[in-house]
Amino acid sequence: MKPFRSSLVLTLSAFALSLASPVAANAKTTAPKVVPPAQCIVSLSPTATNTLFAIGAGPQVEAVDESSTYPAAAAALAQRHVINGLAPSLEGLLGICATSAKHPSTKPDLVILSYNPNNLAAQLTAQGVAVVEQDAPNDVQGALNQILQLGTLTGHVAKATAIANAMRTQITAAEASILPHAGAPISVYYEVSTNPYYSLTSNTFVGSVMKAMGLVNIADAVATSADYGYPELSAEYIIHASPSIIFLAGDDTRTNLSKRSGFGGISAVKTRDVVVLNADVASQWGPRFATLVKAIAAEVNRYIANN
Repeated sequence: MKPFRSSLVLTLSAFALSLASPVAANAKTTAPKVVPPAQCIVSLSPTATNTLFAIGAGPQVEAVDESSTYPAAAAALAQRHVINGLAPSLEGLLGICATSAKHPSTKPDLVILSYNPNNLAAQLTAQGVAVVEQDAPNDVQGALNQILQLGTLTGHVAKATAIANAMRTQITAAEASILPHAGAPISVYYEVSTNPYYSLTSNTFVGSVMKAMGLVNIADAVATSADYGYPELSAEYIIHASPSIIFLAGDDTRTNLSKRSGFGGISAVKTRDVVVLNADVASQWGPRFATLVKAIAAEVNRYIANN
């Protein structure tokens, strides 16, 4: 499985699991107290992994899941300890840390999840391991809060705060940069994955940004509360909605999309306003989220300038 694809699966799996759980995938969690700051961390979340290295906590990270391929130091850890984030071994996690005077136990101080397979969090907690679950947030502030949370847990508050503030500034600027435009609202289809066609609504971290830019998300009209922000759309619905812009955040290409039955008549396909995003960046909500927002804003402004 490709790294970005697995990361998307983790996000969608978290939402799907919530269908059978009283707690929604985007529910906020309470961070455990880790005193002193965690010295042996395991991250089973590609987003959290990126954040940990960005805030300066990389040396405290002992292992990451196989989908954590950014930055390069994380990718090296993913090769050293091969951990399937969808089905990690409890025994393996409990014996993963090298012992030292500062950390005499083989158990990690902290495990970070974005998906809780087989109630792993409870199993780890029962063994005395602190766990924090950072699910896909509903909005920008939720994403920033997770960065700040990791800063507190690892002892890197100042760097985490600086990153969160810089991201907030960049995202706000990108949202405000959208050119004025007259006429019909700009409709958008954001494709998370194919077969089936999963999209996202305005009640997700990416969708909230597109809404702030004045875009009309075609997924909003058909989503239900049971979708938790990530509805499955039919090909017939996408074709009928005929969005002005299509963002591909999964593993498909413009060429393949244009060859789908009936998709050739979609407005965005006819005007070549199909945008392929960096799928790895698009599936995460950590420090690179601002890069994604700026990329979306640039494409929207290009569309406006040409129409």
